[in-house]
Amino acid sequence: MLDPADLQVLIARLTGIADEIGAVLRRAAYSPNIKERADCSSALFTPNGELLVQAEHIPVHLGSMPAAVAAVIERCGDGAQPGEQYICNDPFAGGTHLNDVTLVAPAFDDAGSLVGWVANRAHHADLGGMAPGSMPPDATEIFQEGLRVPPVRLTSEVQEVFFAASRTPDERRGDLDAQRGANAIGVARFVEFASAPIDEIVDYGERRMRAALRAVPDGTYQFDDVLDSTGGTGQFGPARITVAITVRGDEIEFDFTGTDAQRPGTVNAVEAVTVSAVAFALRSATDPTIPANGGALRPVHVIAPPGSIVAAQPPVAVGAGNVEVSQRVADVCLGALAQAVPDRVGAASQGTMNNVLIGGAGWVYYETIGGGQGGRPGGRSGMSGVHTAMTNTMDTPVEAFERAYPMRVRRYALRRGSGGGGAARGGDGIEREIEMLEDVTVSLITERRVSQPWGLAGGEPGAPGENWFLPDADEARAERMPDKCTVQLHAGDVLRILTPGGGGYGPISESPPAP
Repeated sequence: MLDPADLQVLIARLTGIADEIGAVLRRAAYSPNIKERADCSSALFTPNGELLVQAEHIPVHLGSMPAAVAAVIERCGDGAQPGEQYICNDPFAGGTHLNDVTLVAPAFDDAGSLVGWVANRAHHADLGGMAPGSMPPDATEIFQEGLRVPPVRLTSEVQEVFFAASRTPDERRGDLDAQRGANAIGVARFVEFASAPIDEIVDYGERRMRAALRAVPDGTYQFDDVLDSTGGTGQFGPARITVAITVRGDEIEFDFTGTDAQRPGTVNAVEAVTVSAVAFALRSATDPTIPANGGALRPVHVIAPPGSIVAAQPPVAVGAGNVEVSQRVADVCLGALAQAVPDRVGAASQGTMNNVLIGGAGWVYYETIGGGQGGRPGGRSGMSGVHTAMTNTMDTPVEAFERAYPMRVRRYALRRGSGGGGAARGGDGIEREIEMLEDVTVSLITERRVSQPWGLAGGEPGAPGENWFLPDADEARAERMPDKCTVQLHAGDVLRILTPGGGGYGPISESPPAP
């Protein structure tokens, strides 16, 4: 066995490879969504497909990526050859939603032995479907959301199908090339560790997680929360997610029995997404320094009833499950864990990714917008205008935005006073106004427009978000928009998004004045 110092050095060196894969991907990418927003993730896996190390990228990508690698190994692993790569975006084969495209590459050493697997996942801004951006809020089946690729070897023929399905084929070509090149770098680096005892890293993750769980009081802790709606224009109504967390010594179980059944709308999550949210919440509430590898999940058991909104079955649409259901799963898990370890969990953050998709002639724009973080124990107010929970992307800089798309940012500011009051105030959301310079199709997939991010320990809830349409930029004609919808806007029209604030923590009587 490695001594503790050597083990930490090995973990750091391998994590550095995952970081480099992500850096190469971003620098080589063509789309602003990957190059500017960093909507991508990377990781290394053991020969049997267990997560080894990951870069600190996007939780919902990384927590679900092992399922995609497992699907590739199951279908293609026996015939894997050096230099090959495999592609998959099928949500029902380890993916999240169709936009998140995973490339997996085997790493063979000079002797022909399999050292492990390298993978990266990137959000492609458009893969076809019934609306630009491939996340149509009105979809009822996955076939309406775009191109679905099962785990297959990435050949030139597969690439041509992939490009032909998109409204932006040149952008897809550039982004896919970047993914392939990033994996190639990762393989070259990984094989230098052919003789390293990588299994010790995964075993170490298990020991750390079991030790952390032993510090959590045994018992069962329950929490539930609501999604505002499960489809476009609210036609599918709200849905409830519930969890019962049971801690027994150094094992923990997350049971989602009682969660509502999947709906014909787009707000359904596959089980891999739910597992990723569980992993995020647990690591956040126990010890974030625990290595994020497969070993850390060995003591974790997830019960997600098939056919529920947290374990959707085909052919239901799942485009918003990755971005919205994942946030609410994290919320309910953290709400339950707050009962077990109250000094380690804050109030609810904004609980949505505020997805905005806009498409015009030959271009598609996608962005998630930050909001307020929940207030935290110890009198620490929540951060304002940040991405929270299952997302970790950046924003598109205004300069890059206006250079790439025929739109103009009219306002981009904090939404003052939207955070909930408490001994530690919730962070404020964001105000963003976008003016269209040509006729476009706009899709919104947002949450917490009716429900509010909950406060904790006596804190107030955060303000819900709002979506507005200003015809010809006329404030007097402003119209409130649904949480999920697809609409046609014209040149001169303005889209206004107000994102939710975070919940407050602690008694309101101890709340400091709002800034």
